[in-house]
Amino acid sequence: MLRTVETRDASMAQSLSTDPYVPQTGSLPGNATVQEAMAWVGRQQKRHAEGAGFSFTIARRSDDVAIGHCGLWLKDLDEGRASAGYAIAPFARRRGYAAEALAALTEFAWTVPGLHLVELFIEPWNDPSIRTAERAGYVRKQGLQGRHRKVGGERRDMVLFASVRPGHSTR
Repeated sequence: MLRTVETRDASMAQSLSTDPYVPQTGSLPGNATVQEAMAWVGRQQKRHAEGAGFSFTIARRSDDVAIGHCGLWLKDLDEGRASAGYAIAPFARRRGYAAEALAALTEFAWTVPGLHLVELFIEPWNDPSIRTAERAGYVRKQGLQGRHRKVGGERRDMVLFASVRPGHSTR
């Protein structure tokens, strides 16, 4: 399930920070200390008020334990587009949580007025994320987006996946 980011999620953030890739894609430092994880939680709690979008903790339904993080970023809302991102803590991977969370995030996205397209930008080598996107109903669009996004301070090639609001055409 998706829920608001809470102080108790700092330990999940610390776990996420041990993945060498995750810190390259956002504001969570690698191998975060408790203080750094708490600061990251604080930043996530402000994302909506700042107008950046929506930041959620991914939690297990059975016990509400935080297992990951996802966000819907609204930088291009004036064009009817948003981008999404997701990460599952290493201790909870390979259980289908990412696809479930992405599907829930996408369903939430359709409650945002004016939004008709959610995009995912995935590096071509990232097969687990590509499978997640496909399981959540996203469709691969266009060819390779050359040097499209900055990751770890350098521009990287990306594959674009998208989900279109039900009943909406992208023409």
